[in-house]
Amino acid sequence: MVRFRDEIKDLKAYKPGKPIEDVKREYGLTEVVKLASNENPMGTSPKVINKLKETIDTLAIYPDGNATLLKEALAQKLQLKPTQILPSSGSDEMVDMISKTFVSNGDEVIMADITFPRYITTTKMMGGIPVVVPLKDWTYDLDGMLDRINEKTKIIWLCNPNNPTGTMFSEDKLLNFLNKVPEDIVVVYDEAYREYVTSPNYPKESIKLLDDYSNLIIMRTFSKMYGLAALRVGYTMSSEDIIDNINKIRGPFNVNMIAQIAAIEALEDNEFVENCYNINKEGKEYLYSQFDDMDLEYAPSETNHIFVNVENDSNDIFVELQKRGMIIRPITGTWIRVTIGTMEQNKLFIKLLKEVLNFQTAE
Repeated sequence: MVRFRDEIKDLKAYKPGKPIEDVKREYGLTEVVKLASNENPMGTSPKVINKLKETIDTLAIYPDGNATLLKEALAQKLQLKPTQILPSSGSDEMVDMISKTFVSNGDEVIMADITFPRYITTTKMMGGIPVVVPLKDWTYDLDGMLDRINEKTKIIWLCNPNNPTGTMFSEDKLLNFLNKVPEDIVVVYDEAYREYVTSPNYPKESIKLLDDYSNLIIMRTFSKMYGLAALRVGYTMSSEDIIDNINKIRGPFNVNMIAQIAAIEALEDNEFVENCYNINKEGKEYLYSQFDDMDLEYAPSETNHIFVNVENDSNDIFVELQKRGMIIRPITGTWIRVTIGTMEQNKLFIKLLKEVLNFQTAE
């Protein structure tokens, strides 16, 4: 009889947002809108598309396993050394690699209770012990995390802004936290949604913190604002020592050639990023106004998604919206997460949500 590692016996496979084609087949629909996975509704920069058309004939050649040009482009833009940067196949791969690099059997890893699920999965995968600290008002309880630190603590995961709640903590709170964490404990700071932030209190210059905190790792991605989710490309920044050691367990050719080329081109299209930022901000304000009108509670978001209480079982709402051609994400209890789409998609979502909730507009 085949035997599997004890560390994986209780793990469950990651469940992504339901694909559009699956919903079409299941309910016999021809049109389906997906607002479940925080993808960019504006697609990808046209400049990226045009660049990829020029390079599609090189698929028979292995990619640069070092991602040299991408590292150099990022280093120039971010004012870092290329040796402080490590591209990966999306943030998902990097979360795995960080756990493989630092977590041994019995180590404790601190994380929030409602946050990116790969943090807890990869901890368990390595035989680590998850130390889960509940959110306060749907926001990270940094003081609560500090209270859970002990001699077994190896990593602390921070997602700012947080997925799926969309909430953030300020620069002052981050600095206060980092100053109290022992230097031998790794702090992973995940900024997947940083480009959507509107708050002036957000730590926009987080990269500068690498000079002062040798235990800090910063993660970013091209999947969200840059619209490259299908290509799976992200990057991580830290000290040269940390990057070098993570690189030891990286698989060869982990970032494909098309992803590298697309990411380099995407970095230069500031106009596309600014347009997506403005459309997201407008959509967020519209959805806020509609939720207020429906008297639905929601968490203030600094991302491209909103965490909202639909006052009914989230899975039931998920199914009923699917039947009507709208895919969202059920999260916990009566709370769902909806991606901010185009204005047309946002209005359709509200129309269908009102229908499902039997909301009656006041005369």
